[in-house]
Amino acid sequence: MANITSFPAEARDRAGKGAARAARREGRVPGVIYGNKQDPVMITVDPIALYKEVSTPGFFGRVYELEIDGKAHRVLPRDLQLHPVTDQPIHVDFMRFSASTRVNVEVVVHFLNEEGCPGLRAGGVLNVVRHAVELHCAPDNIPEMLEADLTGLEIGDSIHISAISLPEGVEPTISDRDFTVATIAAPTIVAEPSEEDEEGVEGEQGAEAGGEDAGEEEDGGDED
Repeated sequence: MANITSFPAEARDRAGKGAARAARREGRVPGVIYGNKQDPVMITVDPIALYKEVSTPGFFGRVYELEIDGKAHRVLPRDLQLHPVTDQPIHVDFMRFSASTRVNVEVVVHFLNEEGCPGLRAGGVLNVVRHAVELHCAPDNIPEMLEADLTGLEIGDSIHISAISLPEGVEPTISDRDFTVATIAAPTIVAEPSEEDEEGVEGEQGAEAGGEDAGEEEDGGDED
């Protein structure tokens, strides 16, 4: 079951752009709680607390409990508007849900046991194809993260979604193929120039410099 995070919020009595601007002037971020066949609730939240949550990976996959006027609302963040210049949150939407609700959410992939991966020890590189995977599930079943085990993987091996354990009732939104999450790629080798190549370049540069000097001398003769 997903962890539930308590989050402070306050009710606001008016909707509309004017009320939202007034909330921002008071140092709050306006928002709304909607869904589950109930009336919307206009709210404001503390900008510092909201920014802290937004800055933590997985914001849209976390279940929050907002208590407004003594009533608890279990919600998921569904939309976030940012200021075009400062990137600070200026509006947030939360969605209520019921036991029958199913949502699509992105969950971050964590890679475990790099020290137990022969491919990485041999100089290979972890090539992450998907840093997060979109899942379809009930909000209460959203996993905090997905774990991909690198133990025993060699250069050229891949990790597919089938190798990652998912909680019961949770499935990837891509269901028609066993897609790749990451690979162990061969190291990129950059060939260093040989001594012969360096000598050849130096010789060409010297020849070019000599030609330029000769041209300058000829030009000088014409002026005299």
